Amino acid sequence: MTNKITSSSLFLGLILTLLLSSCAKIFYSPDARSLAHNQKIIAIIPPTVSISASKKVDAEAMKEQQRTESINSQKEMYSWMLKRKMQGKISQEIQEIETTNAKLKKAGYPETPLTTAELCEVLGVGGIMTSNYGLSKPMSDGAAVAVALLVGAWGSTNEVRVSLSISDCNNKKLIWNYDHKLSGSLGSSPSRLVDGLMRKASKKMPYMN
Repeated sequence: MTNKITSSSLFLGLILTLLLSSCAKIFYSPDARSLAHNQKIIAIIPPTVSISASKKVDAEAMKEQQRTESINSQKEMYSWMLKRKMQGKISQEIQEIETTNAKLKKAGYPETPLTTAELCEVLGVGGIMTSNYGLSKPMSDGAAVAVALLVGAWGSTNEVRVSLSISDCNNKKLIWNYDHKLSGSLGSSPSRLVDGLMRKASKKMPYMN
């Protein structure tokens, strides 16, 4: 019998404490802040999510889980950005994700690949935020508990590689990119993961006032 991925087994039940396992790599265009300032509306594209293959999971179940994780993380990113706007830390309007996703679906995306310029045209915005999440699970929760009991330290049960980018639609170019790898142990929720990521990334994000 084919086992399906449960939401608690990967992205939706991941990290109690986020541990930064390497230094982030950041690209920042010299004109990033001025171009970002001129963007009136920005859109958050559903992230591209890849999950390490498992022999216990069939391909269709894997695709469905990746789609679910993509929408969940998009919602969390939108909520994070909206909260900062309400706090006066971001001046740009953020396109509602229902509008973003409806326009993308009408254009056939992601089944039909679109360039940055095409995404901008389809969405009618000044800037777009794209991201990639690579999820893996190097140690099972059970194994992590066993290790903790034996040596008094939690093993890394999950690893997430993230690439977050901002492109300017008027100039049709990448103005900012943030690459990082996060790892951690038991518990938590996607909101904790996105919050940890965005808090770190926002220190250099050109949208932040």
